[in-house]
Amino acid sequence: MSEDLPPTETAAKAEVRAAEAAAIRRRWITLGEVLAVIAVLISGLTLWNSWSERSDSAAVKTADAQRATTRAATLVLVAADAGERKLALKPVSAEQSVQSQKIAFPTSLGAPPAETTGEPRIEAEWFERGLKKARERADLPDNSRGDERLPVVITTRFLVDGEPHEDVALYDIGYTISGRLIAGHSVTLRGLSLVSHVKSGDAQATLDARWARLLPGK
Repeated sequence: MSEDLPPTETAAKAEVRAAEAAAIRRRWITLGEVLAVIAVLISGLTLWNSWSERSDSAAVKTADAQRATTRAATLVLVAADAGERKLALKPVSAEQSVQSQKIAFPTSLGAPPAETTGEPRIEAEWFERGLKKARERADLPDNSRGDERLPVVITTRFLVDGEPHEDVALYDIGYTISGRLIAGHSVTLRGLSLVSHVKSGDAQATLDARWARLLPGK
């Protein structure tokens, strides 16, 4: 037979049990809230990571495209066919299509600039007479001792994917000369090498300065 408790004691125990139950519910609610916050944070981090990866990928693609555009717009010419009297020129990059060129020579040669359209080239007859006179004034040997160098400035207008570009650069023409003063000299073209890209406004001065170094005492 159970012992009967006084009403006040029974009420106190009921309040204790009710308080314990409420505390348990609060703990579960708090834990649920924490888990919900963690879930939100995880979701946010996942979205941020996904966005960051897309952003990085887009940045890489943009940088690659910019580098590709810069490479495409940077022209380097080579001699495709080194004949004795004419050099046929072509761009290193197959993406570039030369439309026209202007070849400028050192001022002291007295040779006017030569212009080409549709057939990039350099011909010995454009500058040969002035070159021979310059070598004579400089008291240089009748015959070359290896390949000689004549600097020129080549202004090239070209297309890349239909977009027009212009390049101004200093090149050295490789040549040899042989013969005698009385019998006449013969100039043979050997090739072309890039020296540097230059600004249009400084091109002639840069060209003349290089020629002064290559042919001292002219």
